[in-house]
Amino acid sequence: MFSKGQIIFAIVFAISFVIIVTIAYRKDSKIHKKYYRGNLWVLLAFVSFIGLIAMIKFIFT
Repeated sequence: MFSKGQIIFAIVFAISFVIIVTIAYRKDSKIHKKYYRGNLWVLLAFVSFIGLIAMIKFIFT
């Protein structure tokens, strides 16, 4: 099991990490909107491709 100190450290670390990532995302959101336009289509194509591979695997096995 975990000691009380390890549990406290994990909780503080998780909260701090979420706060720092949120601040960094908000800071970079303007840059992301400018340079990474159209990423949703790339993600959709990737997920569709993986789905197609899985579908082929389940059909032929």
